[in-house]
Amino acid sequence: MNTPIGSTPYARRRRPRWLTYVLVGLVLAPIIEITVLVLVGKTIGIGWTIVALLVLTLLGTWLMRREGSRTWRALREASRTGRMPSREIADSALVLIGGAFLLLPGFVSDIIGLFFVMPFTRVFARRLLEAFVASRVLVAVPFPGRGPGSPGPQGTIQGEVVD
Repeated sequence: MNTPIGSTPYARRRRPRWLTYVLVGLVLAPIIEITVLVLVGKTIGIGWTIVALLVLTLLGTWLMRREGSRTWRALREASRTGRMPSREIADSALVLIGGAFLLLPGFVSDIIGLFFVMPFTRVFARRLLEAFVASRVLVAVPFPGRGPGSPGPQGTIQGEVVD
């Protein structure tokens, strides 16, 4: 193999696009949180800002525990009755993600966490999650018989049944 000195014969791997978004988010999140904290502190004072953060933390912790136990009961009930618990699994994941956001200090992360944890806003978050998962699944695992070279008219497979 004729490779230049200092290089490897392996092609350089590209970083996945989602990883770039995560890295940018990890850099921007503290900047946004600090900016919002400073602005709120200037507007209502540092004492009231700390009180508001404590109240949001306590409210978020209580709400997360309540909704977490509700989703756990719903998941057990769905499993007991034998139906597919897709909604309950999505709700459990959203409560877990929301709880992680509520643990982070700051108003922006608390608002995002409450959006995932509160029952009346979790419906919208679940729809976003379902749309995201559906777009990933349909792109990653295409249905057989759809596209060029499919094995029959309209994607059907020709054959006969043998007893």
